[in-house]
Amino acid sequence: MTLPAALAAELAGLARRRETISYGALARRLAVPGPGSIHRLTGALEVLMAEDAATGHPFRAALCEGKLRGGLPAPGFFEAARRLGRFSGPLDGPQAEAFVADERGALFARYSDQT
Repeated sequence: MTLPAALAAELAGLARRRETISYGALARRLAVPGPGSIHRLTGALEVLMAEDAATGHPFRAALCEGKLRGGLPAPGFFEAARRLGRFSGPLDGPQAEAFVADERGALFARYSDQT
């Protein structure tokens, strides 16, 4: 299974359970080899973000939490969301928090009917 496919399956499970995860824990769970495991993981997350944007779905990558970010994804998440035309605010603060809360809420709702 490719990293994006394994990642998609793991994120779907997290969404069904209404959970978030740190990038490091996710890399370990998926056994992404290091060094550079987080970089490979975030590259795969950006692939999924492009797929989500193309299909009008919420960003599955919103389930990830950056280190020392108070529950928010890493700045790269917001930068990718900007490039994809779905976010225009600052990388942290109330607007970023609201965007992530909306994305996570939409994910939880989307996956709540799936088993």
